[in-house]
Amino acid sequence: MRIFLALPILAMLSVTDGWQPNAAPKSKHKFIVASHRGDHIIYPENTLAAYQEAIKNEADYVEIDLRTTKDGELVSMHDGLVNRMTNGKGNIKDQTLAELEQLIIRSRDTTDKTVYRIPTFKQILAACKNKINIYLDFKAADPEQAYQMIKQYGMEKQVLVYINSPDQFTGWRKAAPQMPLMLSMPDSVKNTTAMTRFIEQHHPDILDGSYSQYTNEMVTLAAQYHIPVWPDIQSAGEGPNDWNKAQDKGLRGLQTDHPAALVKFLKEKGLR
Repeated sequence: MRIFLALPILAMLSVTDGWQPNAAPKSKHKFIVASHRGDHIIYPENTLAAYQEAIKNEADYVEIDLRTTKDGELVSMHDGLVNRMTNGKGNIKDQTLAELEQLIIRSRDTTDKTVYRIPTFKQILAACKNKINIYLDFKAADPEQAYQMIKQYGMEKQVLVYINSPDQFTGWRKAAPQMPLMLSMPDSVKNTTAMTRFIEQHHPDILDGSYSQYTNEMVTLAAQYHIPVWPDIQSAGEGPNDWNKAQDKGLRGLQTDHPAALVKFLKEKGLR
C-alpha cells in the first residue's frame, strides 16, 4: 500500500486555464485490472516472472517501482534498500547495476529453486511491449531519462506514471507533457466539494487512492472531468466482497494483489 501525498505538498503545482486530462493508455477491457508489483503472490514482487504471470492472467497493467542505481541505470524494486528482497544489503542508489545483477531475489516459496534477479527497466519494457500496459510508480528516477527509454521501445502509449512528489510532477510535465500522470487523493478528501478543489488545483490525469474513500458521487464527479479512478484495493483479505463494493460505487479499475482471481470475478460479472 502506498503513502498518500499530502494536499499542502501538491499545492505547489500550477493551474492552467483550459486544462484537459491526458488520456490513459487504451485497453480492450471495460474494467481495468492493475497487477500490484506484478503477480507477486505467485512469484517474487517486481521480477520478470511476476510481470509475465500478470500478462498470462490477462491483467491490463503491471505496476512497477522504478529506481536509479549508482551508475545511473534504471531498475525495478519497491524498497530503496535491497535487504528485504535479496541476499544483499544496502541502498540501490549506492550500488552499480553490475553489483545489483549479482544479487538473488528471495522467493517466499522455500521449495522454489529458481534464480530471480532485479530487472532493469529495459528488460521490463521489452517484456511488456504490445502485451500489457505499465503503471510506473516513479520512486527515484529522472523523468527525461525514463521517457527517452520509453520512446526507445516505442511504448509512449503503453505507460502511465504514478507521481510521488511535486518535482516528479513538474519533471514529467516538462519531459513528456502528453504522458498521463496519476495522483493519489489524500485521505482527507471524502466528498465532492473537496474532490473538486483537489482536481482543479492539481490536474490529475488519473486518480488513485483507497477504494474505500470513494463514494458514488465522487466517481461520477471524476467522470465529468474525464478522469479515470483506479484506486488501490490490495489488502490481506482482498476478495469478492471488496470487489463487489468497488463495482457498486461505479469504479471501473483497481490495483490488486490477486489479478487472476479479479479477472475471473469480472468475467463472471460480464465485465471482461
